[in-house]
Amino acid sequence: MARRTGSADLPLHGGRVPHWLGTRMAELGAIITQAIVHHYGRDDYLARLAHPFWFQSFGCVMGMDWHSSGITTSVIGALKRGLGPLQDELGIHVCGGRGQHSRRTPDELMALGERIGFDAEKLTRASRLVAKVDSAAVQDGFDLYLHGFFVADDGKWTVVQQGMNGDQRQARRYHWHSETARDFVDAPHSAIDGPVQGEIVNLADHRAGASRTAQLDLLDELGPDRIVAELAALNGEAPAQAMLPHLIMPAHHDVRPKDVFARRLHGTLAAAAERGPVDFPALLLTPGVGARTVRSLAMVAEIVHGAPYRFQDPARFSLAHGGKDRHPFPVPIKVYDETIRVLKSAVEGAKLGRDEEMQALKRLDDQARRLEGAVHGPSVDSFIASEREASPELGGRSVFGWERDLRPAAKRAR
Repeated sequence: MARRTGSADLPLHGGRVPHWLGTRMAELGAIITQAIVHHYGRDDYLARLAHPFWFQSFGCVMGMDWHSSGITTSVIGALKRGLGPLQDELGIHVCGGRGQHSRRTPDELMALGERIGFDAEKLTRASRLVAKVDSAAVQDGFDLYLHGFFVADDGKWTVVQQGMNGDQRQARRYHWHSETARDFVDAPHSAIDGPVQGEIVNLADHRAGASRTAQLDLLDELGPDRIVAELAALNGEAPAQAMLPHLIMPAHHDVRPKDVFARRLHGTLAAAAERGPVDFPALLLTPGVGARTVRSLAMVAEIVHGAPYRFQDPARFSLAHGGKDRHPFPVPIKVYDETIRVLKSAVEGAKLGRDEEMQALKRLDDQARRLEGAVHGPSVDSFIASEREASPELGGRSVFGWERDLRPAAKRAR
């Protein structure tokens, strides 16, 4: 059984994730997943994937464009690659993907069912029904092109799928979760909302139950040809939409002060400065990288430990590792790799019963929350400017190239 847990409207962007970022996203995504499963379990991880604000923040901290539709494709792809070697250990599997990969979901589920022992036919039916509800029962102008199915060994699952509206240059992401469900077609959505774009037909609304029954009766009595003829002569109104929480990302590429809760950023910076020398002394011996990496670790720690309300400003998490299109700043490769190294060490230690590093990350997140209401720091604009200035020394890279190579050209142009 399933319930829609949220949706998101995103600017529609093209392009591909470069290999140098894609491999790092896969590695960081897998390590964060391991940390969450270690601390909170598989059920909690599936619930987070079903939360549109957390999912967007997860993609932002990986260095993907903070607001675009590409986060959905890249995060699902990164997790499918990164969790593949760990699926038997974690008991979490990623099926589907974009385009032709989405159509392979039933075959992938059947193969997993034979190997693991869960009811693959039931899960395959769930996959198809979820796709049908968001493409046919809810007719909102978005055509599905991506379907990611996350399933645990015990058969619990989350679906993240996305539709495209080419005329509006927008994508809409739909999140489903197998828990707290009653019915696929009778009010399965806990959230469906967005900018007004004309009439929406929602046959999955609870109030449309009589309509669904009447449609079946009409099909039996009239047949499809007469139904089409009758429909042409009728004028009706679509069922009203429930106004429920929904993530809407702006069209502008740059990260602006209004996109970030500054007090939370200040708490993160203060916690990194206070806890770093205490909890990460070995890391801070790395010249020119360590202190900056602790700030990124604080944001990653929040992805692992943060409560749902913490992710209302996903743009803030792009301040950890930047973005591939140089917004808010180029991806600092040295910092990114140090983040992966520290997290990997913490997760591997936890597997062996040594939880000190994992607890240090949690203390970093706890301290950020305690400090955010009491400290002050740089404005969002000045923080981004300082990151851009330091980018060449931090191994800044984007789809345009290495920042150290681009800077001389920019100076010559002036």
